[in-house]
Amino acid sequence: MKLAFLSDIHGNSIALKAVLHDIQKLNVDKIMVLGDLCYRGIQPKESLELVKGLDAEVIKGNADEWIVRGVLEGEVPVDALDMMNTEREWGVSKLTQNDIEYLRSLPTELRLEFSGTRIHAFHATPNDLFDVVQPFESDQTLREKLVKSDSDIYIYAHIHKAFVRYINGKCFINTGSVGLPFDGLGKASYALVELGEDEFEVSIRRVNYNIEDVLNQLRNSDYPNKTLLNSLLKRSSNG
Repeated sequence: MKLAFLSDIHGNSIALKAVLHDIQKLNVDKIMVLGDLCYRGIQPKESLELVKGLDAEVIKGNADEWIVRGVLEGEVPVDALDMMNTEREWGVSKLTQNDIEYLRSLPTELRLEFSGTRIHAFHATPNDLFDVVQPFESDQTLREKLVKSDSDIYIYAHIHKAFVRYINGKCFINTGSVGLPFDGLGKASYALVELGEDEFEVSIRRVNYNIEDVLNQLRNSDYPNKTLLNSLLKRSSNG
């Protein structure tokens, strides 16, 4: 069985379409989406509709929570708070109330078992949508922050930096980001888990998409923070 775990789309439907094409090409059996669907991107509605149209398990990310209730003091730097809420209001203006309720109702974790392999999936950590667990954290920190269940695979998103690590017989995976990868590779990222009977194989898939098309759409849009989003998109392709 093949499982695809993707996350952090951030309103980049062009990147999402490329990932979904790759998933279809690989004959993936099941898709899991680990949050951050709409916020800080110029195609929030189209991205959300693509996700809602999948036969997929979907959970909430911190950016989905922001769309639902706004960005609160203490969650971001003080000097970014007003603009981030302006970006949030722009995104909300592109969505319907049903869309907002869909995001509000999303669960925050997935506990799965396929072919004898147990998987615990969440956006940032099992207990917090906002916590940051970087690839360079110690083995002890990774276990303390991510292990809240008796699973074989722990998979999360949020940091936009894909990795796979094995610690004391457990597998830790970060999906990276579909829409805004932070490793400079310039390709959308997702994780593929292939399961056999009591065995599994993990890989990080990197998928080409036309970043220039996204930048052109941004230039022609009324997005309220073009300079930052342009910088993040270029950072995702240039390092």
